[in-house]
Amino acid sequence: MPCAEEPITIRGQSGRGLDTAAHRLKPGPETASLAALSDSSPEVATAHRLRFSRQGPDVCLGLSGSWTLEGGVPTIDDLAREIESAPPRRLIFDSAELEGWDSALVTFVYAAIGLASSRGIEVDLGGLPAGAGKLVSLARAVPPRTEVHPPEDDALTARVGRVALHAWGTVGDALSFLGETVIAFGTLLRGRARFRRVDLLHAFEVTGAGALGIVTLINFLIGSVLAFVGAVQLQQFGAAIYVSSLVAIGMARELGALMTGIVMAGRTGASFAAVLGTMTVNEEVDALRTMGLRPVEFLVLPRVLATALMLPALVAYADVFGILGGLFVGVTMLDLGTVEYLQQTRQALALRHFLIGIAKGGAFGVVVALTGCYYGIRCGRSAAAVGAATTQAVVMGIVLVVVVDAVATVFLHMVRL
Repeated sequence: MPCAEEPITIRGQSGRGLDTAAHRLKPGPETASLAALSDSSPEVATAHRLRFSRQGPDVCLGLSGSWTLEGGVPTIDDLAREIESAPPRRLIFDSAELEGWDSALVTFVYAAIGLASSRGIEVDLGGLPAGAGKLVSLARAVPPRTEVHPPEDDALTARVGRVALHAWGTVGDALSFLGETVIAFGTLLRGRARFRRVDLLHAFEVTGAGALGIVTLINFLIGSVLAFVGAVQLQQFGAAIYVSSLVAIGMARELGALMTGIVMAGRTGASFAAVLGTMTVNEEVDALRTMGLRPVEFLVLPRVLATALMLPALVAYADVFGILGGLFVGVTMLDLGTVEYLQQTRQALALRHFLIGIAKGGAFGVVVALTGCYYGIRCGRSAAAVGAATTQAVVMGIVLVVVVDAVATVFLHMVRL
């Protein structure tokens, strides 16, 4: 509906600012010359202009010129001032002089409707182009989504329930991950596993040669401490020579594998979680799925294989240095002879002690690798999530290593090994 011809206020802009000046000047020769210059210049592009007129209690918004993004998105500041000066009953749009429009017009009209609604003013969209009216109606048909979070129950039973539900969900997800790993291992046995051999060799280096230094130091010190603690009691009975038996059996069956597993959980498990977590954040894991590769087969399988194969070798290496640590204490503090100490060690050790420790090492390797890879693959999408995944991998890896060791020790005692 065209706006009535009443005294009007014109606001807007033109390509060179000439139309605005022409409307603001009083009629006269200067105005005529300026208007002629504006009309005759081919470089002047008519931009959006907004005209206000009163029709009784209503305000008519006359839209003219080109309302496109090229001229910028107009603001509703002028409309707000017009409404504040004399609040109308209704807003009416007139697009009879509109030359062109795009989403700039829709954005302005949507903002104008929001301004009018906040002041209880009705809006008539009948004067808009049909397409613009439909777009505005569509935008208004989808109200902004408001999320209402119910208050969290802070009772003890509610907190315990939330922890239990989270733990149950984690167990189910972990079993699913374990199943995927078993399927990937079956694919490997059939010779159809798809992963890079260089990744497997790199994992061997990281879990094997890269861990020799810390495994040597930790187990040598553990053997020395075990010998010293045992000597304090055995010397009271004149049986200091049996320190060698204590150290040898303790390191071969339990402490060599246990300490190596804990060290690898803090070193290798954390490394796996951090690397895979970073790949998850960078969407590299998603890219592998897009390429048709299974992340468990491509990323997890070589790491699990390398850790499971290298940890038994590290356990045997740790046993040797643990015994050497006991030898150092026995020779320097207990006045035992080197040959005497080694002879007693050979008599006390049996092959089954070494095999039990090595078997535990293989189990610990699988646990550590799976834990680190699980938390890395299931990592969130932020840098903080990578840190949290690494911490969880280390903590859970150490806990599971100790649990597996305890279960294995009880089982071996029951079968008298």
